[in-house]
Amino acid sequence: MKKLLLTTVLAILVIAATAQEPRKTFCEIIGTGKVLSSKVKIQIDFGQKTSYFGKYKTFMVDESGKEIEFNSMVDAMNYLAKFRWKFEQAYVVTNENTNQNIYHWLLSKDIVSDDEIREGIITQKDFEDMEKAVMEDKENYNEKVEKKIPLFMRNIKKESDKENKAQKRYEP
Repeated sequence: MKKLLLTTVLAILVIAATAQEPRKTFCEIIGTGKVLSSKVKIQIDFGQKTSYFGKYKTFMVDESGKEIEFNSMVDAMNYLAKFRWKFEQAYVVTNENTNQNIYHWLLSKDIVSDDEIREGIITQKDFEDMEKAVMEDKENYNEKVEKKIPLFMRNIKKESDKENKAQKRYEP
């Protein structure tokens, strides 16, 4: 009986020790109206460090890399609500030179791990980084495949490529 009780208590302590408490994280969405359009361009800021040129790559894009246009700030908020973001606060800044309103909305989300922060959200910079990684993987894959081909066959392949190029040059 004592062993069972001790085992149960230890199991509960282990579970309690490994359970992570959610913590609140924030992001800001910045909406600017498009010229001659009722649509809004949304930039998203997770508090990350960006370079001078990198700040222009914080617009949200879809899986194909095309910039997502929202009908309004509320439309953008509804989109982000799918990923558990909650509205906290909003304010508007008017650019004196262009007389354009820039909308700032502060959002929050309860997370357990940092992987959950960007869940479902892709910025232009993220998309470019993913494309670059895919291209590097392809290049590395081609090098690995090339290395698997025996040396004498690689030389044969290169010679036949040269012959094909020379042949194409002289064809009408």
